[in-house]
Amino acid sequence: MNDRAKNSDDHLLAANVVRAVDVKKVFKLGGEEVHALRGCTLSIKRGEYISIMGPSGSGKTTFFNMIGGLDKPNYGQVFIDEVDIASLDAFELAWLRCHKIGYIFQTFNLIPVQSALENVMLPMLFSGMPEADAQDKAADLLQKVGLGHRLLNKPTQLSGGQQQRVAVARALANDPAILLADEPTGNLDLKTGEEIIEMLSGLKDDFGVTVITATHDHKMLSVSDRVIYLVDGRIDRIQRREDLRITVGTIEEGH
Repeated sequence: MNDRAKNSDDHLLAANVVRAVDVKKVFKLGGEEVHALRGCTLSIKRGEYISIMGPSGSGKTTFFNMIGGLDKPNYGQVFIDEVDIASLDAFELAWLRCHKIGYIFQTFNLIPVQSALENVMLPMLFSGMPEADAQDKAADLLQKVGLGHRLLNKPTQLSGGQQQRVAVARALANDPAILLADEPTGNLDLKTGEEIIEMLSGLKDDFGVTVITATHDHKMLSVSDRVIYLVDGRIDRIQRREDLRITVGTIEEGH
């Protein structure tokens, strides 16, 4: 390979924050094998907003967990910033999850006895940041998600949308390359869900992060750069936003 071709390949690799190569996952249930993923290959570029969709049992959640380093494939490889996560030991994988990926969950997963500020500080403290610096950064992040006036409120004193905003701020705590959002609007009403979707889209641009969502929420498509459809453990199709005609209540493929 000549230098120009090698440099071109290196550039293409560097542009991808996630690469999944022929990923397969088999679970054993009651002595039977369940093939959750049947050979999924996908590259995700830095700064993309990706939505993974599919019916129940399609493998959507399993694939999402592979991309987020929450599980490892039986076959194939998943690379995050060109690091094969299957090659990492427990300590290295914990470091990667702490520093490279911010997680946002449907049920918020906030610590109820801690304030919004303390919840956002927690990942920074785990990573070794001095407490005073973590407090300043947490306050700034909460300000950015519109909760600068709620720093000392505990989750029970916040609405569902406000709790999800705290969760988003917490996910950004260690400057991740990827925001991984699992049904982030699943427990929210229509208006609040739309606000969270728009906020995630804005944060993608402001922070330069890659946003990857597993979702059933068709409102997510209006901000997604690409939509990955899974059916029966396989990637059925990949569509770009411009290839969809999105109207209220319906989604049609563009022609």
